[in-house]
Amino acid sequence: MGFEFWMFLSLVYVSHFHFHGLSLAEKAPYYSFVHEATMAPEVSFYDYIIIGGGTAGCPLAATLSESANVLVLERGGSPYENPTKPDKGNFFPNLLDVSPSSYAQEFTSEDGVYNARARVLGGGSVINAGFYSRAEPEFLKQAGLNEALVNYSYQWVEKKIAFEPPMLQWQSALRDGLLEAGVLPNNGFTFDHIYGTKIGGTIFDGDDHRHTAADLLEYANPYRIKVYLHATVEKIIFETEVFSRTRAQGVVFEDELGKKHWALLTKDYKSEVILSAGALGSPQLLMLSGIGPSQQLKKFGIKVVMDQPMVGQGLVDNPLNVLLVPSPSPVELSLVSFVGITRFGSYIEACSGISFTPSWSRSVAKALAAILNQTEQSSTKLFQEGILNPESLLDTRIRGGIIFEKVKDPISSGYLELRNMNPRDNPKVTFNYFQAPEDLMKCVHGVKIAIDAVYSKSFSNFRYEILSAKALLELIVNLPLNQRPRHLTSAFSLEKFCMDTVMTIWHYHGGCRLGKVVDRDYKVLGVEALRIVDGSTFTSSPGTNPQATVMMLGRYMGLKILQERYFGKYRKK
Repeated sequence: MGFEFWMFLSLVYVSHFHFHGLSLAEKAPYYSFVHEATMAPEVSFYDYIIIGGGTAGCPLAATLSESANVLVLERGGSPYENPTKPDKGNFFPNLLDVSPSSYAQEFTSEDGVYNARARVLGGGSVINAGFYSRAEPEFLKQAGLNEALVNYSYQWVEKKIAFEPPMLQWQSALRDGLLEAGVLPNNGFTFDHIYGTKIGGTIFDGDDHRHTAADLLEYANPYRIKVYLHATVEKIIFETEVFSRTRAQGVVFEDELGKKHWALLTKDYKSEVILSAGALGSPQLLMLSGIGPSQQLKKFGIKVVMDQPMVGQGLVDNPLNVLLVPSPSPVELSLVSFVGITRFGSYIEACSGISFTPSWSRSVAKALAAILNQTEQSSTKLFQEGILNPESLLDTRIRGGIIFEKVKDPISSGYLELRNMNPRDNPKVTFNYFQAPEDLMKCVHGVKIAIDAVYSKSFSNFRYEILSAKALLELIVNLPLNQRPRHLTSAFSLEKFCMDTVMTIWHYHGGCRLGKVVDRDYKVLGVEALRIVDGSTFTSSPGTNPQATVMMLGRYMGLKILQERYFGKYRKK
């Protein structure tokens, strides 16, 4: 990688502790540099303007701020306003919250699958199931990333926000069931991606408090960074002189009151605008700024800065299918603590004792009653803990768990199109789930493994004998999990079950793919001073759950960009 780069790393390390010492962790909710966008000046200048304070944007900004002046524009609010809201027990309530100030902006894909997009400082790490696991070596090799710097960057993230999860009764029984089902060997606890069954990391601490990418801003130099909340970027501003390459100059953003602000790059030619708005936000904003398929841009009257037909293409969502398993025994509150990594391309994960809304609990009770020929009141007792207050989301806990099956590296891919010119609205998204038969076969095989684990000896204390495998499938088929039509044979045919009940695991990626829209340095092809650092550049979803690698990439690219700024073009090795 070069002696001068490691010298640069040491300088960054020293400058970090010169500014922060070792006590800044106590100050996480009180960042002095985070403000509402209404407080932003009408015009301001920065070395780096980062669009999106999410899973990649926060570590990227923290790193760049060590040696440059940085602005972060986040369209959502702060997770620190209500410190307990992101915690483990509120996982599903937060995803189901449709209020204007919610952490998740709901949308439904053109495939009829319900989905959500984060809008909060910290991004998806504020609303996900918290599992932390590194990428497989093949992903890192394909992306051309340096192994030593990758490991250094992972460790930088893990020092702040990664923990070993507790393995209590329900999770332990299901893990042992997976081992019985043949997902071998037992790899114990590790962050690494290894075939078999393993306990991975979590971003929840021992008190079930969530630690997010926003916590990585503790590393930032507070004198060189500004973060504006509820700042919606309308477009990137470009300089398009004759005989010169198009160059990013800054952005226009709007605060919560509708006032416009201009953030511009300093005159230093190494200054950049960096998109970190995610797999939906980054391609959407490129199009709104005039970079994308010209035919689509002209349809909305957008001036074409550069015709780039690959923007929005190659968008992929890993299909998810689930089993809901009521338990005769009490279960712990748990989100994803372990994973079964199969060799045929399926991941098995699970959660237990989570909170449902009262309406969802009634849906489950009604579906169970129909299957067992019971009353709703009787069937409710099969899966639900006592409700102290029916109006409280937090007291509506299920006695049982949900087992997830995720298809790895789906071949099926889709695309993103503009719905309108409002950057606050989600674009039109099509994922084409199971268009490739190979993806469907992975799902079928994975669901079979999940069923085998449920009916294993190890898991026998946490299932009802009266509920057959067919009954568990029928329960899912009868729940309003998506808007897709149901086949009459959905509970009998695993192929139909996978297609009819497919959901999202929120690991969608692509739309600004490496080699198609950005180069190996994540610079937008054909444009100066513009990069994209987020999951929109991925050709596949890294590891079992992408957040670890997205955060790592923010740190990794921050160091690379600073090295380029001060030492010239960085070396690959």
